[in-house]
Amino acid sequence: MVQLPLILSSLRSLGHHILRCKTTLLRTPIRRMADAVDVVAVCQMTSTDDKAANMKTVSWLVERAAKLGAKMVFLPEAFDYIAKDKQQGMAMVETRTGPTLSRCAELAKQHGVWLSLGAFHEKDSSNASKMLLTHVVLNTDGDIVASYNKTHLFDVEFGGNESLKESTNLTPGSSITPPVQTPVGKVGLAICYDVRFPELSLCLRQQGAEILTYPSAFMSRTGMAHWEVLLRARAIENQCYVIGAAQTGKHNDKRQSYGRAMIVDPWGSIIASCHEGVDVCIANVDLKYLQKVRQDMPVWNHRRYDLYGDVTKCMTKPTQ
Repeated sequence: MVQLPLILSSLRSLGHHILRCKTTLLRTPIRRMADAVDVVAVCQMTSTDDKAANMKTVSWLVERAAKLGAKMVFLPEAFDYIAKDKQQGMAMVETRTGPTLSRCAELAKQHGVWLSLGAFHEKDSSNASKMLLTHVVLNTDGDIVASYNKTHLFDVEFGGNESLKESTNLTPGSSITPPVQTPVGKVGLAICYDVRFPELSLCLRQQGAEILTYPSAFMSRTGMAHWEVLLRARAIENQCYVIGAAQTGKHNDKRQSYGRAMIVDPWGSIIASCHEGVDVCIANVDLKYLQKVRQDMPVWNHRRYDLYGDVTKCMTKPTQ
């Protein structure tokens, strides 16, 4: 039997965290949440092969998030573009000094927010035939304070025309980036398919992560079955906030994404979730609540490394 105090505690945590969920793009008035000091915004968009249009959407999302009081804004994987094929994708790839990151740096400075750029397509200097998928964090000065290259590549074929093989054009990352200190807490970087590998999140948690990020472009088939449960599982087992920015809708004739960008608290409750289509929603990150969850259920102290080893002994790299 579920105890009533536990139910009430969960309801109180939801009420404390939720500032704005299920936002409506045009009909909902914008109000700044001045009393919520650690507001984060999670974004949802539909990237195409039109980089200018994608950046226009990014600009709108960042501006709206800033007006809602967000200190840090989280954008999805492939916010820069989703190409129709490998050849087009390789022709559009940029370096970190290219126009995409330069424009994002301007947005960070203009609106006074930190940006989690879920993943942009970066030239691989060691292999001209492939590229990297890179998660970049910018501060309010537009400086890169951390970056991470996607380590787990999505090579899956369900049969028929439903398949995706990232290894044909991506080079996998070779290290884990330590959590980066931000105004809203210590943020651990990952990308999309990484969410299926709990070892990565355990490593980030061991290194002090308070927020785990999974900017994504989940397929509709896998998203409907696994997106929410994976994000909530990573939040519960690591007792961290989890932020999942997402691609949504039809990108081209070959590719469509599930959407439902969301924020999950350390108890596993969904405290913010976007509508269908281009959207942004916000929630408060309460690190005191996070510490209470960890103190009340100290699972980290109960681990039996003598039985199953310590997977948190991981390879890391400098944060930039």
